[in-house]
Amino acid sequence: MSVRRLLPLLFLMGPLACATGPGYLASTESVAAVRRAPGELRVMTFNIQSGARGLERVAHVIRAAVPDVVALQEVDVGSTRARGLDQTEELSRLTGLKYRAHFRTTDLFGGAYGIAVLSRFPLEALAQYPLPGPRGAEPRTVAHAVVEVDGREVSVYLTHLIRQPFNSDTRVRQSAYVARLMAQDSRPKVLLGDLNDGPDSRSTRLLRRALHDVAAATGGTYPLPLFLPTLRIDYVLACDAFTSVASRVLRVDVSDHYPVVADLRLKPEAAPLVAERAATGTAP
Repeated sequence: MSVRRLLPLLFLMGPLACATGPGYLASTESVAAVRRAPGELRVMTFNIQSGARGLERVAHVIRAAVPDVVALQEVDVGSTRARGLDQTEELSRLTGLKYRAHFRTTDLFGGAYGIAVLSRFPLEALAQYPLPGPRGAEPRTVAHAVVEVDGREVSVYLTHLIRQPFNSDTRVRQSAYVARLMAQDSRPKVLLGDLNDGPDSRSTRLLRRALHDVAAATGGTYPLPLFLPTLRIDYVLACDAFTSVASRVLRVDVSDHYPVVADLRLKPEAAPLVAERAATGTAP
């Protein structure tokens, strides 16, 4: 049987084993004390599996990576599974990323379940938009926050698209919704999240029409059991207002996903007169 035919079954089963890599990053730099070069931004996306393997271990990985903004998927607030904890608040406390927001998509195990963002910058203009999906399926959402980086507003979008197996058409519809929403935003912007699809899928290609795949060369983020390859389904996508500096996948055994970290740099803003001349073709 081909790997392609096996994938739906494997997504239903979940990974039987999670490969481990070189371990946690060595950095212990305080997030609050970090200093970036002008215009630089470190972002991270991490599906934390509701902290099933230990929320403190999740926090250790985040803290060691020293990000400015983290998008989290599968986050519980007040559930029995989380022993009543607000996982967003607890991760904020443990990592030193003091600004936070949780975006509920549904109720599970007696609490709110959804996606979240942690940031060392204040979060402005918080918003949440439901994504289209089939009747009876787990609700999905895209969330939006604005942060200020060196005096410029930057939009951070985070999402978790409908899961495998199947649902390809629905993921295309959800990606189209996200793309339309982001197209209406003139700020520099990034999209972080678990897209539940490969880089050459229709849904991911749709998003890459206007965004570049910052972590394209970093490798897989969802380990499969036995001899099967690691899938890449977690992404950092950025508009052309950013230059990609570096990216990496952290192969740590703290969730059924590996987190992705990317360093971005804002390109200088064009002077208004120069931009106007460039648009009209007028000589100086």
